[in-house]
Amino acid sequence: MLPPDDFDPAIGPAETLEPGLRRIVADNPSPMTYRGTNTYLLGTRGIAVIDPGPASHPHLQAILDAIGPDQHISHIIVTHTHLDHSPLAQDLARICAAPILAFGGAFAGRSDVMQQLVAASDIGGGEGIDVKFIPDQLVRHGETIAGDDWEVQVIHTPGHIGNHISLRWGDACFTADHVMGWASSLVSPPDGDLTDFMASCAELQQTRWRVFYPGHGAPVTDPAARLDWLVSHRLSREADILRALEHGPATAAALAAEIYTETPPALLGAATRNVLAHLIDLTGKNQITPLGPLCATATFRRV
Repeated sequence: MLPPDDFDPAIGPAETLEPGLRRIVADNPSPMTYRGTNTYLLGTRGIAVIDPGPASHPHLQAILDAIGPDQHISHIIVTHTHLDHSPLAQDLARICAAPILAFGGAFAGRSDVMQQLVAASDIGGGEGIDVKFIPDQLVRHGETIAGDDWEVQVIHTPGHIGNHISLRWGDACFTADHVMGWASSLVSPPDGDLTDFMASCAELQQTRWRVFYPGHGAPVTDPAARLDWLVSHRLSREADILRALEHGPATAAALAAEIYTETPPALLGAATRNVLAHLIDLTGKNQITPLGPLCATATFRRV
């Protein structure tokens, strides 16, 4: 488990994190969003708004209030299409006439495995997806987005969702919901893909980072350690699942109830989706197999 933190920011005001970077925490705290979604304002003249956030008039006003008389919003960058990150982009774009940049719509970047599952079964999923989101400009892995006095490089980091991107800013990285400041990420098929998630962790581990600015929670000041923890956490869950299956075949729901014994009941559904992501990944590794068609309610056994 991650140690508890003291992250308790004021909701609404823009807080300077370092020169050229401010953060506004949205008014949407919940068990899935922690204190709220982090919206970042990058730049000193032409401002990039990274993850404008949920459909919230107070949060929209907070963003507009943070733009000084000698500043303007030049870019709106959306890291992924969950309802706590992307919906406000359209309202903000109408007001400031800035383009919305993202990897794609709700289903962009979905892996071949997940596309096949959607076509062949009722895999479920779709939790909190902004299906109406349409960017003005598509961005791709390795592409540079530049403003007046800033530039970021796009890193496609699917796993939490297929269209998820992180943004390299020098030796800092905006990691959105791939690496968060308070918990591990939800990976819920078919929107999320654990195989992709682990590959994205490996991608980020190739760089020596100074700090991660996540979509929720405080800045991560030891990025390498947090990435190591994320990988270790997932491998530990995988081991838990394989041990549980040694006692006999089981479903994702039964495994979640057995493994996530300290999880509040309100979050057990999310835990079940995480277990399902592991089961699909382990099936792809030929370590387990479903008894019948692969679907959300399938029973799995060890190979």
